[in-house]
Amino acid sequence: MHRQATAAAFAGLAGFAALAVMTALAALVSPAAADEAGWAALRAPGTHALMRHAIAPGTGDPDGFRIGDCATQRNLDEAGRAQAARIGAAMRERGIPVAVVLSSQWCRARDTADQLGLGPVEDEPALNSFFDDRGSADTASRQVTERLATLDDRKAVLVTHQVNITALTGIFPASGEIIVVAPEADGRLAVRGRIRTD
Repeated sequence: MHRQATAAAFAGLAGFAALAVMTALAALVSPAAADEAGWAALRAPGTHALMRHAIAPGTGDPDGFRIGDCATQRNLDEAGRAQAARIGAAMRERGIPVAVVLSSQWCRARDTADQLGLGPVEDEPALNSFFDDRGSADTASRQVTERLATLDDRKAVLVTHQVNITALTGIFPASGEIIVVAPEADGRLAVRGRIRTD
């Protein structure tokens, strides 16, 4: 009887250990699998890439920053420029049919959009950061969804900031992360996937 209980205990421990190993392996594999699902979602008709600007060390902007004067702003570093170039290359390699590139007017967003190398970049003030003006979040978010509704079947990359993406999707993205979104009939954005680029 004691031997049977011991054998059952060992079997239970072995099962638990196997489950722990499978869970650990899933944790190692799932980010890449999630990214591939995100790329597939981005290739699908009706979706767009909502992207946080690439790596720009720091938070917010210095006091007295001015749009159009990059010397007064927080900017991409070398790692950020390289990250943006890799993201653009990955989009081209995967055949993402980008037709429109829209960007915040902040230098770190505009530089990210330029470094993607996906075509002409158009300033979109609705994508500007409202980090220092949270009261404008609803208006900016509405303007973004309205702009997407004008694109018909053209796929867009929108380069913006963490606060804007969080307001639109509820997600706190990493630098350079892409949230794959699709406009819905009620004016909101549905999240179809995530692509972590580094």
